[in-house]
Amino acid sequence: MTGTEEGIVTRLLDSELVEVAIDNDFTIPVLRREVVVVAQEEGKNFDRAAPNYGPGQQPGRNANASKKDNTKRPQAQPAGPAKPAQPSLQQALAAAASSGAGIAKPAGSGPASNTSKQAAAAKGLFLALVHQSPELLAVTLINNTEADVLFTYGEETSARPYRALAADKLGPKASSKALSFLHLKDFETWPAAVFQLLPTKLNGDAAYELITKRQAFKASTFYGSQKPAPVIGKDAYLFQLDEKAAAAIAPEKLAEEAPVPAAPAKPAGVDAAALKAQLSGDAPAKPAAVVAAAAPPKPAAPVVAPPHEFDLHLEALRPDNKEELSNTAILRLQLDAFEDALSRALATNMHEIVFIHGLGNGTLRKEIHRQLSRNKDIKFFEDAQKGKFGFGATLVRLK
Repeated sequence: MTGTEEGIVTRLLDSELVEVAIDNDFTIPVLRREVVVVAQEEGKNFDRAAPNYGPGQQPGRNANASKKDNTKRPQAQPAGPAKPAQPSLQQALAAAASSGAGIAKPAGSGPASNTSKQAAAAKGLFLALVHQSPELLAVTLINNTEADVLFTYGEETSARPYRALAADKLGPKASSKALSFLHLKDFETWPAAVFQLLPTKLNGDAAYELITKRQAFKASTFYGSQKPAPVIGKDAYLFQLDEKAAAAIAPEKLAEEAPVPAAPAKPAGVDAAALKAQLSGDAPAKPAAVVAAAAPPKPAAPVVAPPHEFDLHLEALRPDNKEELSNTAILRLQLDAFEDALSRALATNMHEIVFIHGLGNGTLRKEIHRQLSRNKDIKFFEDAQKGKFGFGATLVRLK
């Protein structure tokens, strides 16, 4: 409403904030009441007409440039059939974040092109990567079966074996909301998607084994996987997750009880000589590992709050540094210091903190803003005291 940026809503941060991707590679938090629909494609998803901009107006730029030109009012229309209720802002944002993913519409309710795409849909569970923009893809789970599916979704990278991101229940003939977002420009570093899937039917007569599927992405097969996706009726990069259907568990196997662990064996007897040696003080010394285990644990060191103005320049972090560091090593050192200071500020209930990052080429500032925009414990952030720091510092207000 008050800004000039255009982007795509990628996720809901909390009840008042959403995350918006701008230029496909930069995200910012925005108040939900400040977000308006500007694209005709979004208007079609929300079953409403696109905004009618006046002369000289452009979506997201100067849409309010001609506010005074309000003399032409639409004539009152005779009473007719009531129009369907417009979706709320929360529904609109959820639809934008998942590119319209949700419960499948009945046949004939959507455009003819969509119904034709759904005609030859294969049964099963699918991972679909759906374009939100030419470079941005939404990770979506599609359930094209007649059963409910309980699922978990996580990511696996070389640096981090597993990170859980979502868990939910998906109904039959439905698609999930966007579980995460991937950029095509980062294809070489994409994480592997890890799904756990458990089909279930209310009042069903069988239980099923858990399906675990790890889906990695290779350029040799990825670009050939684009095809019409079932349920959502859109082209997507499609991967089937249940090539081998979940096997039903036999009733007799369900009735089996878990084996009870055996109790530790009692000593056959007491070594009188060893007991006498211990009582007399002549027993051999205990191994170091046993002594260490018997010692009481040391209390954890208290968390120390960082200074209100935290300087991330190399000379401030390492005043005695004499070794030559590459730009990559310096950036890693600065980001580690930033993450440590932010976690300590949150742990000690600080209200705000200023990170002094300098101008430079803007890489450190951009990465700090990217991490802050994804942190749910951040109320907001902005450039701090331009008169004192210029654009070389960021003020972070904590919840």
